Parts: sequence; structure tokens; C-alpha cells
Amino acid sequence: MNLCLGATNRLLARHCATVANVAKPVIPSTVRKSMFENQKILPFSSFLTDTHGRQHNYLRISLTERCNLRCQYCMPAGGVDLTTKDKLLTTSEIIKIASAFVEEGVDKIRLTGGEPSIRPDIVELVGTLKKLDGLKTLAMTTNGLLLSRKLPALKAAGLNMLNVSLDTLIPAKFEFITRRKGFEKVLQGIDVSLELGYNPLKLNCVVMRGLNEDELHSFVELTRDKDTDVRFIEYMPFEGNKWNGKKMVPYHEMLEIIRRKYSDLMRLEDAANDTSKAYQVPGYRGKIGFITSMSEHFCGSCNRLRLTADGNLKVCLFGNAETSLRDLLRDGASNEELIAVVGQAVGRKKKQHAGMSNLPSMKNRPMILIGDPNGLLTGGSIATSSVRFYCTTKEDNQNNHDNYLDDPWTKFRETNASLLQVSSMFHTPAPHENEPVQEPTKTATSNVNSEQAQLTHVDHQGQARMVDVSDKAWTIRRARAQATVWIGPEAFHLVAENQIKKGDVLKVAEIAGISGGKLTSQLIPLCHPIALHQLRVHLSLDSINHCVKVESEAVTRGPTGVEMEALTAASVACLTIIDMVKAVTREAEIRNLQLVSKSGGTRGDFNRTKNDNVPFRC
Repeated sequence: MNLCLGATNRLLARHCATVANVAKPVIPSTVRKSMFENQKILPFSSFLTDTHGRQHNYLRISLTERCNLRCQYCMPAGGVDLTTKDKLLTTSEIIKIASAFVEEGVDKIRLTGGEPSIRPDIVELVGTLKKLDGLKTLAMTTNGLLLSRKLPALKAAGLNMLNVSLDTLIPAKFEFITRRKGFEKVLQGIDVSLELGYNPLKLNCVVMRGLNEDELHSFVELTRDKDTDVRFIEYMPFEGNKWNGKKMVPYHEMLEIIRRKYSDLMRLEDAANDTSKAYQVPGYRGKIGFITSMSEHFCGSCNRLRLTADGNLKVCLFGNAETSLRDLLRDGASNEELIAVVGQAVGRKKKQHAGMSNLPSMKNRPMILIGDPNGLLTGGSIATSSVRFYCTTKEDNQNNHDNYLDDPWTKFRETNASLLQVSSMFHTPAPHENEPVQEPTKTATSNVNSEQAQLTHVDHQGQARMVDVSDKAWTIRRARAQATVWIGPEAFHLVAENQIKKGDVLKVAEIAGISGGKLTSQLIPLCHPIALHQLRVHLSLDSINHCVKVESEAVTRGPTGVEMEALTAASVACLTIIDMVKAVTREAEIRNLQLVSKSGGTRGDFNRTKNDNVPFRC
């Protein structure tokens, strides 16, 4: 029965905590008797409806923290401390929690991990869960290694939806990513899944620059004759996975790469609450999709809750707030009391996560201890001694893990060329577009003589003038600038938690910086109007110094430089930050606004030297 508690639920608000210290929910005895009186029935559970009107009918349950693969991007370099068995949910506790959620309106459950298929009682658990009255969909996300052996029994027990994580179609690269053999077993499991009628079979591929973005076309080809739904997932930051923004391939870039070969790619209508943006090549049986958690979040339609293997409820994948349902159960709480605590946690769910600029710095569990987002990351603990791709010492191990992020697959190929006897039946690599070879850059003082060392915007009579650039060569011009905004600890905390009343500070400032950069010629009197080919503004948080770091880059092809455009973009972004936090602090200040580099001009390139450049000093 769907229940409404009213104001008494506020007594339970203290039972939510962070990852580092999960609170043990305790319901006052004086409340237990009266809290469910005078309840009224609602169309959908008020406990599972947040303050933004989102109804959460989808529960993801992590059955285990263990995995039979060791995926490099999923696990911290030093591994994770697995929860002791006595602190993990038992089978009966999983069923009791799932039953309580289904009674309140959850009609879809997905089993995740770790790797859920390695759980010994997985078939029996699936059978019990499928019998819950009101549950329509019981799904599982798996790495596919055990599918060919276990899937027939799981299908018979009631598993009616399946996702398989597969990040490459190259056997040697599969072994490189996962540190385990098994590529052929995964392909065999996919074939068995299709034979058993899983239609569509969803294949989840995390796309990382330098690792597998060259396989996008090969994955699309999988949909030609198979009822597969290949979902390309933007690389996401989680604790310990050495997330690097340069490795993330955003949705629009993936789409552009695919359309180079499949120009007739069609956009399909997405189902309600679907995380994937669906597309299809005309005439192909399957389809593809893009999960854009980083570049275009779908928080507004989020209907998901997550239960970790140790019994903690996470209302947001990217949030660090958790509530222990395990401790509540072991204290003898009833279903009503359990759901009351769930309702308080759901009620505190934010409108959206903090955004791409902030997520990498947020404290959160490693992915292996959460359960895969949209079925993407699989893995297990990494033994330090097994990390031996390029190193023999602990220090080298750390350095080379960072090198792996710079260009992992290329470095692996250089070091392990003898392993790469790869069958072309699985992969036809797309040609790489060669970057133009750049001449060595010149220093800030190079090629500047006494004739050039004068103010170009002043004529011989000292009057202001606009420089004539009509006879200058048209070249590619680039400029980068940077600055910091010190905002203090109080405002920094609100910005980091996305709690500033005016909105998402980082995203608004980014847009403002881009808009301001495009208006440079209207703001700086003697600047030429320039058709910018690209203008980027990136913001990040410095939690140590309570600063927001601002970086900008402007690019054009023309007769004059874009230094002022880059500086203006950074300046406007900084001013926007100050405007948005001024209700909290009047002491915010812009520091170290400076040009970092420029290239393409007739007077030579400029790169600020290390002595001159004090990046992001607060």
C-alpha cells in the first residue's frame, strides 16, 4: 500500500550520511506507533517520489563486490578493501528489501555487481525475486563470461532483460583492458543470449579516447544483422579510477565520428525515463544509443535508486550520501519503518548532480563498490603485483598508470607487439586523422626586435587607431588564457554541492565566458571582429585553496590573433562566478588572469615560461 507520512518523517532526517560514515537509522519508539496513522492512499508512493516530482520505480541491486575481471578503468590502482561477509546483505535481506520496494511501486529491478553471475545462488535469487507481485522487469548487467553456462537457467527462472558490458571487439585489447582472458567466452555468451530471445540484447561500451574510440564503426556493424542495442557510454569519474577529462569522448563527438561513415543515421524516439539517446542505421536490425551522463545529464527524468552490496541506499550515482538499510533491518525494523527511512533519503535527492566540472573532485565510492551505472563498469580488486605492463617497482607502477591514461592502447601495442595477432573479422580500424606537424614553439621573447616592440594601437601622433590587417597572412591562430577566483570556504562548499540559489555556478560561468568571448570586439574598442572557429571555457574546483580555476582557449583562421578573445572569455567567466556567489561572500577576488600561450602570428609563438607562469595560484 502506498503511504503518506506527513510531517513526522522529518524526525528521520538525521539518518543519512556520507560514504565515509554511513549512519545507522534509528526510529524513535514514540514515533513508531503513531507515524502511520491517518495515512491516505496515493497514485504512486510518496516515499519514492522526491521533491522534484520524480517517481522512482527502478531499483538497482548490487549482489556482490567481487568480479572475475580486473578492468583497469573501473578499479583504483591499489585495489579496494572488500566488505567482510558479515556486513554484506544476505539473500533473505535482499529479498525483504526488494519486496518492500516493490510493494511501494518499484516495477523494475536490475541485478548488478561486481559481477552478479558469480553469486552461487543467483538462479534461486532470480526465481524468488521474479515472483514478487507487481515486479514487471527483472534485468541483469554482466560481463558475459558465464552467460553461456548460466543463462538458460536464469532465463527459466524469470530473468527477462539483459545487458552485457563489452568495451572492445579486439581480443588482445580485451585482455589488456580486463587483465584476463575470456573474449571468446563473452562472444559465445552474446550468441546464447540472442538464441534465447533476449531482444534487444543491450551491449554497453564505455568509450575512452586513445583506447577504443577507433572501434565505433565496428560496434555499429554489430547491429547490421543482430538484434543488439549498442550503447556508447561517456567515461565517468569515480574514486580511484584516475579519471582524466582528456580521455572522455563526448556524445556529439562520437556521433560525428559515426556519421562520417553512416551519414543516413536516423534519430529514434526515446522511451520514457530512458537514459540512452537512440539511433539506427536504416536497414539494420539493431540500433545504437548514447548515454550522456557527463555532457548532457538526464537527471530530470531519473527514476533510479541503488542498493549497494553492503546494504546502503544511494539515491544518486554521483552523490556521496548513503543510508544504511542493512542496519535498520538487523535492528528489527518493519517494512513500514524501512520505507519511511527510504522516503527521507529520496526526499533529499538533489535536482541534478553537480556537473562535469565538479564530479571528478567529489568523494565517492569506486565504481566496483557501487554497482554499474547503466550497466557500464565491471571489474574487481587489482593486486598490485599484477600491474606489470611497463613497470617493476611500485614507483614506476604509479608513473606508468598515469602514462596509461595518456595513450593506453598505443603504449600497450609498443610494449607488447608480439601479442597483437588480431583477427580482422572482428575489427576494421578507422583511419586516424593525422594532426599537422607543428614547428617548435618560440619563447615569449623570440623574434621580437626593437621595431616591433611598440604599441601598435597608437599612431605616430599618439592617437588611438585600429591596426590595418588587410595585408597579413591568414593562418590558424590559437590563444589560451587562465585565471582563478578565490571564493572562500563557505561559498566553495555551496558551489561544490551545487546549492547556490542562482543555479549551477560552473555551468553558468562556462556559458557566460563563451558568450563574453564572442563579444570581445564590442567590449574592447580597438579589437577586430573575428569569426571564431572555436571557443572553449573549462572550470574546475581547487578544494585546498577554495578557488575556482578558469581556463579558456580561442581558435580562428584569419589575419589577427585571438588573445583578447581568450582573456575576455576567462574574465567574464570569473565575473560571473563572483556575481553568483556575492550573496554568500563579498570578498571573492579574481587572481592571476594571464595569457598562457598564443600561436600562428607573424611575430612568433608565445608560451609563458615556468618562471613567469604561476598557474592557478590562490
